[in-house]
Amino acid sequence: MKKILVTIGLFCTVFFFAQKNENYLVIGYHSICCGTPSDKPVMDYITKFRAKNKIKNFEIYRQNGLGREGEFNLYIGSDGFSKTQKIQFVNGLKAAIDAQNRMKKPNRDGDVSFDEAQIMKKADLSNARNLTLIK
Repeated sequence: MKKILVTIGLFCTVFFFAQKNENYLVIGYHSICCGTPSDKPVMDYITKFRAKNKIKNFEIYRQNGLGREGEFNLYIGSDGFSKTQKIQFVNGLKAAIDAQNRMKKPNRDGDVSFDEAQIMKKADLSNARNLTLIK
C-alpha cells in the first residue's frame, strides 16, 4: 500500500512541476503621427543576449493591428531564463528601449514602452488576435 501511495505521489509531483505557466514580457510600440518606431534596436539586443547566454528556446510573438498607424506589441517568453539571466535581460532591455526613446524626434516619432511588472500569460495570448511567432 505504501508503494502505491509513493508512486502516485511521485507521479503527481512530476506532473505538477512539469506544467509551468508561461510568462511573457510585453513591449509596446506606439505612434504619435508618422508611424511606429523600428523594432531593430530591441531585436538586435535580443539577438546579442541570446548568443552571449547560449539560449536556444526563445519565443517572441508580435501582435499587429493595435491602431491605425501600425501600433504593435512584442511578447517575449521569459520562462527559459534563470533568475540572474532574467534580471540581466530586463536591465539590458530597459537600457535599449531608453536609448531608443532618447534618440527619437520629439512630436514626430512614436515611442516604445516597457514595464517589467506587466506580464502576459500564455492563456491570454491564446485569445489574442493578429498574433504571429517571430522566433
